[in-house]
Amino acid sequence: MVYMFSFLRKASFTMKIHCFQRNFSVSSSSLVPVQLPSQMETHFWYILPDEVKSATLLNQYLEILSPCEKENVLQMHGDHLKKSALLARALVRTTIARYQINSQVSPTSLKFRKNIYGKPELDWQDHYDWNTPPLHFNISHTSSLIACGVTLDSPIGIDVEEKQRTTKNNILSFARRYFSPGEVESLTIISDPEIQRQEFLKLWTLKEAYVKALGRGFSAAPFKNFTIRFRDATNEDLHISGHSNSKASEIIVEFSDDQKNLTSNWQFALMELSGSHYASICKKKDDNNTVQGKGCVPMKLTVRKTIPFVEDKCISGKDALVLVGGL
Repeated sequence: MVYMFSFLRKASFTMKIHCFQRNFSVSSSSLVPVQLPSQMETHFWYILPDEVKSATLLNQYLEILSPCEKENVLQMHGDHLKKSALLARALVRTTIARYQINSQVSPTSLKFRKNIYGKPELDWQDHYDWNTPPLHFNISHTSSLIACGVTLDSPIGIDVEEKQRTTKNNILSFARRYFSPGEVESLTIISDPEIQRQEFLKLWTLKEAYVKALGRGFSAAPFKNFTIRFRDATNEDLHISGHSNSKASEIIVEFSDDQKNLTSNWQFALMELSGSHYASICKKKDDNNTVQGKGCVPMKLTVRKTIPFVEDKCISGKDALVLVGGL
């Protein structure tokens, strides 16, 4: 690992001298173009950092970052954090660039801005001469998986967590601090500690995804102010825990009447990736995509595992992807 990141230290020295000079040579020609998602569709891309071992490839990723992104990466403490930050920014840039079918945008030319609450967004101001697609994206990462969700004309939030994640404090103590009373009660009645921990993680990822989709920050949507519930496919009964004998066909959010910052017009998906991670997606419903008497059309989900510039793989099959709830 030390040898692999020696090029980053050299790049740091060079960047300090030529901070505002662009010397990018990487194009999007090696990125396979992908059709834009439909308004009912979510694209979910992820990368496993442990599978990226080439210093040459990491250097290629570094070259597509903006000067400020480079600086942020190089300021991280420790090679592991540097690599994670580098892969996260590279994943966003290469993913968005794939949707420019006519190669009008390269990973290096993309620009980003933040809304008033700090959520990153695409900034198309330098591409005023052609119709830019209304793409939305969101990113989440753990030490072992980095993911990027993409939608068209619909705000999105995603969250990923390792299934083996533990908390310093007791699960219920942690839940009482952050979760709604109904969610805490639901966790309390689970006697098996391992099942309780897994249900806690599922709720956590769903709540994170919802807050990130809102794009208003944690302070505008504290976890305690809303409740995540599952609606069974068989009898439409509502319950909070995702641990049920029947498949949860729908995940919904409920909140107090006085919470003006929260809305309920969202679709959720909760899945298990490679048996090691939970991933949650929250996407705003399209009012036009409804079926009379049956509510909103289910979300279509496409999941791809990638190593940008090297390979992409569409994920399916129970060993790699298990739907826990939603859609």
